[in-house]
Order: sequence, then C-alpha cells, then structure tokens
Amino acid sequence: MPIPGKKSATPRPGPAVPSPRPGRWRRLLRAAHRDVGYLLVGLTFVYAISGLAVNHIGEWDPNFHADDRSWVRAEPLPDDDQLAAELVLRELGLSSSPTDVYRGPDGSLEITVDRGIVTIAADRRAIDAALEHPRVLLRVANWLHLNRGKRAWTVVADGYAVLLLGLAVSGLFMIPGRRGLRGRGLLLVGLGVAVPVVYVAASGGP
Repeated sequence: MPIPGKKSATPRPGPAVPSPRPGRWRRLLRAAHRDVGYLLVGLTFVYAISGLAVNHIGEWDPNFHADDRSWVRAEPLPDDDQLAAELVLRELGLSSSPTDVYRGPDGSLEITVDRGIVTIAADRRAIDAALEHPRVLLRVANWLHLNRGKRAWTVVADGYAVLLLGLAVSGLFMIPGRRGLRGRGLLLVGLGVAVPVVYVAASGGP
C-alpha cells in the first residue's frame, strides 16, 4: 500500500516500445521475391518434372511408351500386300497409312508406320506389332527443357535461369538476425554447397 507523501518504489509501465521492423529495402526485396516466385511457378514445374524424367532415361523412355502386341488371326490375310497392310492397321486401330510395305525373302511382310513396325509372318496369320505412343505433356516438357525448340526459347530459358539466381540471392537476405544468415540460414547454405562438393570429391569428379 503506498504511503501518503512518498513516491512509490514500483515503476510505472512506460509506453510500449515498438518491435523493430525490417527496413524499406527488405520489404521491397520480399515483395520482389514473392512476385518473381509466382511468375516462375509454371516454368519450374516444366523443368522439375522434365528433369526427373530425363534423369532416369536409362530406366525408361521419357518421351514414348512401348506398345508391343502379338496375335494370330483365325483367317489368313489376303495375298495383296497393300490390302493386307491396311487390314492389319485397321485391327490395330491406326488411322494412318503405312509409309512402307516390304515383302522379305521368306515371304513375311514388314509394314512401317509413323509409330513403329508391324510384321506379318509368311503364313499371313501371325502378326507382331512393335509400336510406340508419345507421352504428350512430358514429351513437350522434355522438348522445352532440352532446348530443342527455336532460338526464341533460349531467351526464355536464359531469363528463367537469371531470375532463379535472383531468387536464390534474394532469399539470403529476406530474414534478418539469427534466423537468417547470422544463424541457421548460414548453416543451411553451407549444407547446400557441401552436397555437390562432397559428391564430386567422393566420386572422383568428371
């Protein structure tokens, strides 16, 4: 209880001290980082998905999937090579015309189409088809990723790489203090740099 005529020893709470806010440059940096990140979402999906697909090219074909079929007809095909080819392609559900029809010395028939090769045995009944069908979206992504398009795409790809570097650099300075480069941020950056360095050293490099 305070004594009349004496000052209280209990300090009175002063005005609240506002917490430090990031400087104007950091706010602009965060806004730029955010907007560039939104802009690059589409291209990042293209390059990331295609990168995963091409990275395992030894295990599968990232552009086409195989369609191998074999069957024996109840009735032999007609002797006319062109007519036989058309009937087989119709049975396969292909609307395209054969690009080449070749009769081998043994009497077998080899039909070349834009999706593969169909072989008809000499008895005109046994048929083997080795076809391939494009993975439409993935094939387009790979075409863009490997820069097999026109020269204009080189400009787009270079711009994407530059902006991606900008995201990496701006990300270093977005958060101040111990949660940024002064603390765990520096540790994570060092870890990310160490991964390729250690791998090259352990594998012997190129």
